[in-house]
Amino acid sequence: MTKKPIKVLLLVEDNSGDALFVREALNGEGLQKTELTHVQSLSKAEERLKGGGVDIAVLDLGLPDAQGLAAVRRAHAVAPHVPLVVLTCLDDESMAIQALQEGAQDYLIKGQIDSRGLFRALRYAVERKSMEEALFAEKERAQVTLNSIGDAVLCTDSSGTVTYMNTVAEKMTGWLLGEALGRPLDGVFQIIDGVTRQPAQNPLAMAVAENRTVGLTPNCVLIGRDGHESGIEDSAAPIHNRNGDGAGAVIVFHDVSASRAMALQMAFSAQHDFLTGLPNRMLLNDRLDQAIALASRHGKKVGVLFLDLDGFKHLNDSLGHPSGDKLLQSIAGRLLGCVRGSDTVSRQGGDEFIVVLSEMEHSEDAAIKAKRILQAVAEPHSTRQQDFYVTASIGVSVYPDDGLSAETLIKNADTAMYEAKENGRQSFKFFKAAMNIRAVERQSIEEGLRRALERQEFSLLYQPKVNLRTMAITGAEALIRWTHPIRGLVSPAQFIPVAEACGLILPIGHWVLREACAQAQSWRDAGLSLGRMAVNISALEFRDENFLEGILAVLEDTSLDPRSLELELTESVLMKRAESTESVLKTLSAIGVEVAVDDFGTGYSSLSYLRRFPINALKIDQSFVRQITASLDENAIVTAVISMGRSLNLRVIAEGVETQEELAFLQSHECEEAQGYYFSRPVPANQFAKLLETGILQPVLR
Repeated sequence: MTKKPIKVLLLVEDNSGDALFVREALNGEGLQKTELTHVQSLSKAEERLKGGGVDIAVLDLGLPDAQGLAAVRRAHAVAPHVPLVVLTCLDDESMAIQALQEGAQDYLIKGQIDSRGLFRALRYAVERKSMEEALFAEKERAQVTLNSIGDAVLCTDSSGTVTYMNTVAEKMTGWLLGEALGRPLDGVFQIIDGVTRQPAQNPLAMAVAENRTVGLTPNCVLIGRDGHESGIEDSAAPIHNRNGDGAGAVIVFHDVSASRAMALQMAFSAQHDFLTGLPNRMLLNDRLDQAIALASRHGKKVGVLFLDLDGFKHLNDSLGHPSGDKLLQSIAGRLLGCVRGSDTVSRQGGDEFIVVLSEMEHSEDAAIKAKRILQAVAEPHSTRQQDFYVTASIGVSVYPDDGLSAETLIKNADTAMYEAKENGRQSFKFFKAAMNIRAVERQSIEEGLRRALERQEFSLLYQPKVNLRTMAITGAEALIRWTHPIRGLVSPAQFIPVAEACGLILPIGHWVLREACAQAQSWRDAGLSLGRMAVNISALEFRDENFLEGILAVLEDTSLDPRSLELELTESVLMKRAESTESVLKTLSAIGVEVAVDDFGTGYSSLSYLRRFPINALKIDQSFVRQITASLDENAIVTAVISMGRSLNLRVIAEGVETQEELAFLQSHECEEAQGYYFSRPVPANQFAKLLETGILQPVLR
């Protein structure tokens, strides 16, 4: 789907704390490349806006030189085409609503802003402004066209019979002048009330009777001779003779069907998504409020389903935005086909949809509907060129169990949707109170991660890899650790998934790669023989368009021999987009960088990629290693992997070796390398240097 990028954001905020909060939130989902310009007064903002180049403005309604609606009016006057989002306190929400009527596109309440909410508000404001500009331009063009068309003129005598019609009147009524002359006005000029469909009052008769100019009935519709209907408006006036007596009347009217249709279209567009035609956020809130009110009176429930497509961004980028738009339209049709006429399907923007299920008897009804929607979305979406396949994750909240307001129900359904994504996708989850605790925890971790790099809170530990024949160290795996100033040591299992979800894994992963390569070269400069430095690469890093460029830049900057670097990737990362994967791996192989398959045996069952891709090593997942002395099945898996690796001329590395029995088994089956607590825990760089000097003196665990 095509979106206008937000390159420059102007923040007008005199409170440094609120400005800092917005600045930090700005670095969230999808906004890392947005340039923030911050001013503390409206006068400074006016100067900046006059200079142009601002894509969107965020305006505090309580500034030292402008308050409330006056600030909105001044900003809008200087830059009427720049989307405007206003900031307000919780107790000033009514003022924010008035600001929307003055030209602002959206508002945010201080103290309730998070990264995702800010991203959505800015995206909605830009889309809404673009829609308004497009509709305004369309209205202007239509208005010019309507003004260029001559008005219809029709005259009668004092008895109400037709005496004159111009060509426009002929065309609109379907009567030629020669046919209409002498006929009663009602037989030629048939008008009805467009709402009641009843005959409208004759304006000419009123003009003659009251001897004054009168307007046509509002919503007046002219029915032509052939039955064609035209919305008309204008006025009728009496015609006088020389003596001032009434001699008849003239009516001047014109076709306003287009302008009325445009007015209806503008009203529709203000409340509906421009791509799918579904209700937008504004209309959804109104519909949800109505559903809640009905459910409260009738003792029923309301279900809110928050749906997000899985992997849509990748699909949209790879297939192109036109195909992405077609897919979203197809999704909208599928959703409408799954609900009743009394329910509401809304698109929130991007690939997010909300379904409101009104007057449910039981919460289980929402589960039945969610399953049906998941099935409908997963079926192929056909276009002229090809079939598209996509899945969805759904979060469910229920009134009154999970909230009493539209805002709370949507927020809780959104939270449940993220739980569904984190638990395998293509599934649905009901909201539970504990999810909010996890969501707050997740948000806290995300906010901490955004500052961790600049505050140098990350560090690397190194775990040795050991040759099982010679017990010599053959390399190291770099493992990231995060020491939070308040939380202390945060487990990678806690912060890595959050970093991947919000995109921070890219800068963090780049830091790990650079730090590990620099350390490896430092040991080499000190005369210590390391072997290979292994670095884990996430899916987001591997799919980043600058991945190869970043690898080459780090190797050049650190002077590390590419043959001393080993990248560890999981099977799932390798198997997605196999064609591009093969190209990247061949480039890495050509320069000497080695690739190991991490957690081997836990991902794809197809092993054809082992021959197709230039892979150097397999790492047996520690879950298999821990069971080799207790389970014949796991024993067989490890034996098979070692044998497979040998037949394919691949190094096999066993992870998580902790006991003498595990070591003995691996040695007896000629596994080449291993790592684990039996040899050494992950240690800081200075301790690892000592291990390189002395070797593995004795096992840590027995």
